[in-house]
Amino acid sequence: MSKKNFTGGLSSLLGDTPKEVKPKVGRPKTQFKEITKSSQEGTKENETRATFIVNEELLEKLKAIAYWDRILIKDVINKALQDAINKHQEKRGDIKPIPKK
Repeated sequence: MSKKNFTGGLSSLLGDTPKEVKPKVGRPKTQFKEITKSSQEGTKENETRATFIVNEELLEKLKAIAYWDRILIKDVINKALQDAINKHQEKRGDIKPIPKK
C-alpha cells in the first residue's frame, strides 16, 4: 500500500474559494506627512526613528521613569534631550547646523 498525503488540506479537496474583502475598520488615516526617509515610516509628524547604543543601567532607569510617570520612553528621552540642548545653548549660545558638503 502507498502512503497517503494529506498535506493539501481541505482547500485542496474543495478548490480555491474566493477570499472575502473585509472593509477597513477603525479611524481613517488623518496624517498625510511626506516621507523622505524609510526611518520616518510609521511615525508621527516631525518624528523619525533612530537607533542608539546606551548604557544598560541608564536604559533601565529611563524605563523606570517612564513606568512610574506613566509616559512613553520616547517622551522621557525627548525631554532629556531637550533639557541637554537647552543647557548647552545657555552655556554656549545657539547651535550652528552641520554644513552640507
